[in-house]
Amino acid sequence: MADYADIEQRLHDHLQLRTRPIAVAFRATAPEGVSRFEGSEPSSCSYWRLAAEGRTFYTVPADHYNCPIGSYTHNVPLPPERSQELDQVLGLMVQIGYLKMEEVPGIPRLPETPGVIVYAPLGDSRVDPDAVLVAARPGRLMQLHEAALRAGVRVQAPLFGRPTCMAIPASLTMGVVSSMGCIGNRTYTDLPDEELYVTLPGGDVARITAELSMIGQANDVLREYHRGRREALATQ
Repeated sequence: MADYADIEQRLHDHLQLRTRPIAVAFRATAPEGVSRFEGSEPSSCSYWRLAAEGRTFYTVPADHYNCPIGSYTHNVPLPPERSQELDQVLGLMVQIGYLKMEEVPGIPRLPETPGVIVYAPLGDSRVDPDAVLVAARPGRLMQLHEAALRAGVRVQAPLFGRPTCMAIPASLTMGVVSSMGCIGNRTYTDLPDEELYVTLPGGDVARITAELSMIGQANDVLREYHRGRREALATQ
């Protein structure tokens, strides 16, 4: 297994992260040494907040029933007595003009229902993650994007919008995915307005991070180059 503590430290240092990057893994059964989540949360992305705060745990499908949208993107069928909740939430979103129903089939989903979902701060992860979530300011995430390109990792160019949780299944098939962070996610995770997400495929996180130092140095050189051009060529 990769040295995720070192990878997290590099991400923190190069990107000046406010919160810890989050490792997310989908497994058929619970990994040894990881405890099950106890309690209740209103959304699937609420577990991101808990992991960023330092907690390592796993959830089962029933832990995601409170979030019809997160259940949809994570391919978690709601029980019969709650199956109408997805239509109710989507109906509200359509009614207020937030979403068009024809957009729903295009929302990425996990290919199958996971047995458990493991959440952890990246540096504490006890299993290889399937996806790594990084929240930071756009200027810093630009360097992560550039590092992924330098590492030869596929990068999905358009910014993803709502729902933010679709970025995880999207990254499994599309590569590096950037997401603006929808209003629900920002409410449940306390993501500030000045930050965005980048979701990295877990299998690529080590080689992407390895390129951050070179990309950071290149940006420093180019910053001075462009400052010089601005001073020399700008007339106003």
